[in-house]
Amino acid sequence: MGLRAYLACFLLLLSMPGLADPPPGYPFVAHDAGMAQAREAGKPILLYFGRYGCAWCDHVNRKTFTDPGLKQLLTENYALIYVDAEGGKRIRLPSGERLTEGELGARLGAFATPLFVFMTPEGRVIAKIPGFKTVADFQDYDRYVRGGHYRQQTLLEFLGSKP
Repeated sequence: MGLRAYLACFLLLLSMPGLADPPPGYPFVAHDAGMAQAREAGKPILLYFGRYGCAWCDHVNRKTFTDPGLKQLLTENYALIYVDAEGGKRIRLPSGERLTEGELGARLGAFATPLFVFMTPEGRVIAKIPGFKTVADFQDYDRYVRGGHYRQQTLLEFLGSKP
């Protein structure tokens, strides 16, 4: 292989997205631990579906989750769960059913990542929000969830009535 081919491979490797683990410094935990934490503390859940090689997951981690105010808001008010959308780890649903992380992702429609799922402390889905989101977006979702607005209106209705 010539120098040009090596250089092309090196440049290709540099351009590949990084790992899309949960954002650094956040207390994201595995599914089962997070569900137990939510029930014990009575906190709503923010379930973050990411996956290896997800450029948008990496982007939201670097652009949104680095905001100190957002970090404080989420860590103080939510049980934070990170799930590998393609993972094979076994988890337990609130119903007691056992399945893999990937199967949970399929059930919740995590066919594209990132996907953020807000849930009650008991594990009932409040809202599923796909794609890159800003700090302001998460602040709106927080008002919707912790304000209990999901009991009377959909997320889209709530966001449409935003001043």
